[in-house]
Amino acid sequence: MAFDTLLPRPVSVTPTAGSCPWPSTVDARAASLPAEAYRLEISPSGVVLHCGDLAGEVYGRQTLRQLAGPSAFRAASLGDALSLPCGVVEDQPRFAWRGCLLDVARHYRTKAEVLRFIDLLAAHKLNVLNLHLTDDQGWRFEVPEFPRLTSVGGWRPSSMVGSGGEQDGRPHGGFYTGDDLREIVAYAASRAVTVVPEIDIPGHARAALAAYPSLGTSESYEIWTSWGISTSLLSPSSSTLDFFKQVFDHLLEIFPSKVIALGGDETPGATDEHRKFVRLLAEHLVSRGRTPMGWDEVLDIPDLPPMVIGSWQNEEAGVRAAAAGHDVVMCPEQHVYLDHRQSSHPDEPIPVGMVHTVEDVYAYEPALTGPRLRGVQAQVWSEHLDDVRRVDYLAFPRLSAFAEVAWSSGARDYAEFLPRLRDHHLPRLDALGVEYRPLDGPHPWQTRPGVPGRPR
Repeated sequence: MAFDTLLPRPVSVTPTAGSCPWPSTVDARAASLPAEAYRLEISPSGVVLHCGDLAGEVYGRQTLRQLAGPSAFRAASLGDALSLPCGVVEDQPRFAWRGCLLDVARHYRTKAEVLRFIDLLAAHKLNVLNLHLTDDQGWRFEVPEFPRLTSVGGWRPSSMVGSGGEQDGRPHGGFYTGDDLREIVAYAASRAVTVVPEIDIPGHARAALAAYPSLGTSESYEIWTSWGISTSLLSPSSSTLDFFKQVFDHLLEIFPSKVIALGGDETPGATDEHRKFVRLLAEHLVSRGRTPMGWDEVLDIPDLPPMVIGSWQNEEAGVRAAAAGHDVVMCPEQHVYLDHRQSSHPDEPIPVGMVHTVEDVYAYEPALTGPRLRGVQAQVWSEHLDDVRRVDYLAFPRLSAFAEVAWSSGARDYAEFLPRLRDHHLPRLDALGVEYRPLDGPHPWQTRPGVPGRPR
């Protein structure tokens, strides 16, 4: 296996003659290297891995797996005699924030499925999982003080089929206990992945309103069984503010992430009081030593504390956020929304949004540069992803292309990337059991005939 088949592409590769058998141990040594950087020295006598921190060691070991071939990605050895090409790899990431959002609110993913997704992020040297825990269609985060958030808000009686309005009549739900989430956080940390939780306010909150109607302005609410943007907003009252301060305080006990996401997006009918509500919760997070993260709509709120802004509506929002003194994660729907359709072919299952091919994702280059740009993030929203096979289909191999955008510096050429992806990386995904979309279109069992989408 040649060094030029690595993905994401390393900063520097110096091949030498010979090969090294797969080592029983790796000589990992602390070194004066930047955060997340590593240096691999592979010789016939063994492997030395120089790293400045745990993340660098994790990424160096992932590179060794890649060099050993697809069999190294299987859960158990097949008895293959694995070997490594000799040489030196020097590597470090382009961006500090290399993220992916996974929406577990619209369609719940089991704890085991979340752990598997973390493994897939780590295999691609991605380091942030933005876990979207609450929305109109479900609340997935256990808060002992408010048990109805999960006993009521964690379940819905039905779900919309595609975007046509038809309901499937099948109950759907689930939630994570505090210990489940602590386990997810610890598992991710051991793989150099930070879990950034998101509790969405003041919109996308019908599940919370169904559980506790006093948080709103009506006597009762039903958990939403449709997709789209609900007009139901939290009441910006002092009692609702106190409620969510307790929710976020409990969240902080579980998630050590410096950044905590509070949503703030898609709030039709929001008033100045709603905007003040978001600002006060952001200030509360700051008072607890955390940095709030919000979607770019929050830029319209006056007197915000310094935040991380997720620039999703367009790239101009990220430029505006940086100019206002906020850090930015670029995640524009025009480029890196992986729930959007992968082609305009009629066999594309439940086609929504714009066409984002693998080549389109690989070509993405953030418009913002400079110290305010923390990094980039792909988005996997799950309205139409009702099982983990659908997540695999929409995320991969586009997330593989995104990983190289996030990690590798310098010019990119899709004609150079494609054979590395097709001939070397897709077999790794096969070994991992990822049911990705083939490059030439979906398998027959990946199609969803007759289920309407909402293409743009």
